[in-house]
This record gives sequence, structure tokens and C-alpha cells, in this order.
Amino acid sequence: MSANMDRAPGGASQGEVRGASPILLAWLPRSLLWQTFLLVALLLILALGSWSQMFRYLQEPARARDVAQMVVSVVNLTRTALINADIERRTDLLIELAALEGIRIYPAEVSDELEPLSDTRPMRLLTDDVRRQLGIHTRFASRWKSLEGFWVSFRLDPDDKLDEYWVMLPGERIENPDSLNWLVWGLGALVAAMLGAYLIASRMGRPLRQLAHAARLVGGGQSPSPLDESGPHEIAVVAHAFNQMTGDLARTDADRALILAGVSHDLRTPLARLRLGVEMSGAPDSEIMAMVSDIEEMDRIIGQFLDFGRGVPQEPVQPVDIALLAREIAEPYRLRGVNIRLEAPECLLGPARALSLRRAIANLLDNALRYAGEDKPLDVSVYRQAEDVCIEVADRGPGIPDSEVERMRHPFTRLEKARSNTKGAGLGLAIVERVMRSHGGRLDLLAREGGGLRAVLRLPANENLVAHARMQANRQEGNDK
Repeated sequence: MSANMDRAPGGASQGEVRGASPILLAWLPRSLLWQTFLLVALLLILALGSWSQMFRYLQEPARARDVAQMVVSVVNLTRTALINADIERRTDLLIELAALEGIRIYPAEVSDELEPLSDTRPMRLLTDDVRRQLGIHTRFASRWKSLEGFWVSFRLDPDDKLDEYWVMLPGERIENPDSLNWLVWGLGALVAAMLGAYLIASRMGRPLRQLAHAARLVGGGQSPSPLDESGPHEIAVVAHAFNQMTGDLARTDADRALILAGVSHDLRTPLARLRLGVEMSGAPDSEIMAMVSDIEEMDRIIGQFLDFGRGVPQEPVQPVDIALLAREIAEPYRLRGVNIRLEAPECLLGPARALSLRRAIANLLDNALRYAGEDKPLDVSVYRQAEDVCIEVADRGPGIPDSEVERMRHPFTRLEKARSNTKGAGLGLAIVERVMRSHGGRLDLLAREGGGLRAVLRLPANENLVAHARMQANRQEGNDK
């Protein structure tokens, strides 16, 4: 009982069916365009195949009657000619029929080697109709001795079994001459229908592709152009809803920017007064330094909230000397006494948004100092790797376990166990991640050999943009000279 229940219809086990399903799905196209096209094409092929079979089934009896009438006429004319011809001239008559009409006639013998006709429905209809008109003694063959064709036996006298002949008709007279034409026309109709199916499917897929592109832009923080709301009703409704959602998001972003600007002003002004009051309070220097440090940390957290709330920067991507930018960012830290070891080429151009990239590098440096401490050196490297321009900040802090790397990219996330004595809102890496996404690059958080963390910013290098920047720089140098 259980063995039978484990078998799927057709004899295959359920496990075999489940195992074949992923393989079958892997060969199917993933896009709606090609799935719809293949489905419509399959339906067209099935419909054309069904129609051709129905036409063939209904056309075969009429075709069989016409061919049978032709065969009976040839046999009757041949019999009449043989009966009326002189016995001495029968041989000449047979030769003339073979030469002019392609009809061969041979006397039947008991030792004749015969091969029966194919057992198909059209052939059965044909032979039954011919036998009904010529008599039940009529025989048929597809080959007589070594000659192939459509062979029909007849008697000069129906009661004389010895006076029997074979007449052969060429095969092209029996076969349907229009079969190839019908096949060509059918294939032409199928190709035209499949072309129409592709146009229909592509017309459905085009607005969906535009919608997907606009959705990616919205996901990246950009404002796409309004979608076309014409076309089929269902597509127009989706486009209208998406445009309405995009407008609502734009208004929400504008309100958020306005609120953040107000929060920045309302919070930072009291913090400035509080810091001034603390410095003038006359308290011990150690207490003043601790309170000022807390106030600065609060101001830094507010700045991170503002940076994160601004979203994707709107400044254009331009050729930037990444090496020079890294040196400019590292210099203020070096003046503060931070041990920064910078390794960078003289010039390394790359497409970037200078302000947002500066903010991302500064966040990585602040993050490294906060967790590794200012008493340990920071290694900053700028280099070219394959098709990327890389900025690497390496520290000797506690690092990030591999299992926590992806979580640390999210906002308001901190690794409390490894970095418990740190401050901040947990937005530094989230801001860097967002900046890199706006550049089409990525942030890699890697373990450093000997302990610590390697944070690598990877910017895709645009060779055309870099070449243009170099040309402008050379032209500027020429003007200066």
C-alpha cells in the first residue's frame, strides 16, 4: 500500500518527480517576456497541430474517394484497351501505356513476389473504395517483384482467375501533392503567430522593465522621471500608483530634511551654550574635560544623524584625485597627534563625489580611532586593484567577527561585546555603506592579519572619465606654462 502511494502517476516516484522539478525550472527563462512568449508559442503549436490533424482527418475520406475514382478509371480503361486490342498488339499497347502515361501492366503469376501496402487510414480508405468498385478479388501491393509503386490487380473476365494482370500507377499520383504546400503555409502561419506573440509579450514587458528600473532608482535614493500612465488599464493603474508613491516619498524626504535642519539648530545651539557654561564654571579641569568630551560626542552623534538623514548625495560624479583627497583628510588627524601612516601614489584619478567620499573616509578614521584608540597607528592605503580604486583604513582594534560583518552595515548597530567601551549611535558604517552604494562601489570589512580590521572602499574606475580628467589637467598645465 505504502509503496504504491509513493509512486507518482506514470510510474515515477514522488522523489524522482521532485528531483526533476528543479532541473526543469532551471531550464525555463526567468523573465516574464520569455515565459509569456513560450506559453503563447506552445498554445499556438498545440492549436496548429490540433487543427492540422482535424483537417487531415476530415480531408482523408474525400481525398481517398478522388484517388480511388482515378485508380478505377485507369483500371477500367486499361481493361477495355486490352480486351479490344488484338492479341498480337497487346505487347505494343503495354509499351505505349508505360511510355506515355507511366502506367505499367504485367501479367499476374502465382510466383509473384509482393509487398503489401502500408496499413494507414488513408490507404485503407483508398483500397476499400477501389475494391468496392472493382470487386472483392482486387489485390494491392506496394512492390511487385523489384518494382515499387501502387499496384492494383484486375481481371479481364471477373470469373477467369488465370487471366489476371497487375497495373502500376506512379506514386506521385497516389500521394497528396499538396502536403508540402500545406506544411509550408502552416509553418508560415506559425512563424507569423509567434512573431505576433513576441510583440504582445514585449509590449507587456516594456512597462514592467521601466517600472523595475524606476524602482531601483527609488531604492538608491534617486527620484526617477514619472512613468507613462497610458497603455492597458492594468499597467496604467500600476504606473499611476508608482508615480503617486514616488511623489509621496519625495515629499517625505523633503519634510525629513526640514525636520533634521530644525533639529540640528535646536540641539546644537543649547549644546554650544552648555559647553561655554561648563568651561566657565570653575570646576576642576578633569571634570571640565570629561563634560566637554561628552558634549562633543553628543554633537558628533547629531552630525551622524544628519549625515544619515540626508540620504544619497546630489553632487555629481567628477574625476577626483583620490590620493590627494586621502592626504588632505589625514593631515588634520596627524596634526592632532594621531599616528597615521599613509601610503598612496603621487596621483590616482577616479570618478567620485568628493564631499561624500571625504565624509566616508573620515567616518572610517573616526571609527578606527574610537575602537582601536589613538595610541595605536592607523594604516591608510590608496591603490589600484583590477578595475577598482581602493582606499583602505586598517587598525589594530578588536576587529569584527565574520558572522557580524553584514549586521554591522545596518544603521544603529554596534558590536557591544567586542567594543563595549565605545560611544556613538552606530551610524558610521551605515553612512559609509550608503555613500559607496551611491558610487556603485562597495565597502569590504575584512579581518587584518595580526589582529584588527581592514575597511576597504572600492570605487569602480571609469576609464573614459579618468582620461577626460587627465586631458583637462594637461590642458590646465599648458595654460599655466
